Amino acid sequence: MAAVDTSHAASTERAEFLHRELTEATGVSLPVRLWDGQELGPDGGYRIVLESPEALRALLLPPSDLSAGEAYVAGHVDVEGDLVEAMATLEGLGQRRPPTRRTVRLLRHLLAYRRPSADARQHRARLNGRRRSKRRDRQAIAFHYDHPQALYDAFLDDELVYSCAYFDDPEESIDVAQRRKLDLVCRKLRLGPGSRLLDIGCGYGSLLAHAAEHFGATGVGVTLSERQVEIGRRRLADRGLGDVADVRLQDYRDVEGTFDAVCSIGMIEHVGPQQLGPYHERVEELLRPGGLALTHGIVTGDADWVRRGSERTFISAHVFPDGGLVPVWRLVRDAERAGLELLDVEQLRPHYALTLRAWVRRLEERRDEVVAAVGTRTYRTWRAYMAGSAAAFEARRIGVVQVLLGKDANLPHGRAWMLPEA
Repeated sequence: MAAVDTSHAASTERAEFLHRELTEATGVSLPVRLWDGQELGPDGGYRIVLESPEALRALLLPPSDLSAGEAYVAGHVDVEGDLVEAMATLEGLGQRRPPTRRTVRLLRHLLAYRRPSADARQHRARLNGRRRSKRRDRQAIAFHYDHPQALYDAFLDDELVYSCAYFDDPEESIDVAQRRKLDLVCRKLRLGPGSRLLDIGCGYGSLLAHAAEHFGATGVGVTLSERQVEIGRRRLADRGLGDVADVRLQDYRDVEGTFDAVCSIGMIEHVGPQQLGPYHERVEELLRPGGLALTHGIVTGDADWVRRGSERTFISAHVFPDGGLVPVWRLVRDAERAGLELLDVEQLRPHYALTLRAWVRRLEERRDEVVAAVGTRTYRTWRAYMAGSAAAFEARRIGVVQVLLGKDANLPHGRAWMLPEA
């Protein structure tokens, strides 16, 4: 028994040393609770809980968001309280590298801990085939979207809109803000009776339903998610819209015909940086003369930063395999090269930060229900992914824009015509 106590005491002493070293190196004292209940650091609205001495090694070696995320998913580490704030703090620490000598000391003490047995690496996405091929794209979409529906029902609004909302008041409900976003898109596209809409990456058909019910438009939505097709068609039928709107299991590259308006909401991230040109060329082909197109997607906050989708990050490994981001100028450039005219750009970054905070809160409120449906690992993965994304939007490292494009389109002067109803 004495040997166990000595080992336990040594582990605790080592953790205290590591905490002091990190605090002195970064100027930030993390709120931490050790495996024996001892608390280090102040109360910062959250507390990082280390479930065992091995948790420190899992969390910090190698020093990356992938290691930290997998340590959380595997249950070595927990976070009580505001996970978004915790993510923001940890992200900031990652930018402050300790001096070389201190790094060596930290590494030596971390290596003294055993490797933890539970490992989340086995659950990383493993896609087959050529990147951006239709076959591989279907795998990537299925990996992210084809979870049991209880997961999405837990945090999405009543319309099941899985994209950035549009808030008039930060305190208003996600349901109100999502309806306003749908209205904003329809107005920007100038939909009306007789308009024919193509929604690329249509989700559960929420925009199609809004366009039909409030603007008299007809529409077709395409997605690579079998679950979204099943639920989207059922929702349209239940609202009596099955004869004016349809959700299809189809790649946008295989769509035929022409449309008065073409949009993609939260889908361009799956296209990839190298395919943005061909994507917009296809949109231009599908758009009738005088028509409008709207691309709503996440962009990087750095004009020189491109995420290609092959990086070793937590999101690429466990959430969005093959997902890519570009700065907004790249998005606009490739659209213009395809023959589309830039008409309007709106930055929605603050709105997505609010949206994600609302999603995290709703997910946490229904934790037991979600865990029963999808398991603890998936719950933790999605909690970490959405909280980390909220922190990234708040820190301006990423943004989300709506880019309105035209094909020989004529618009009214000003912007009042595109504003949603309150």
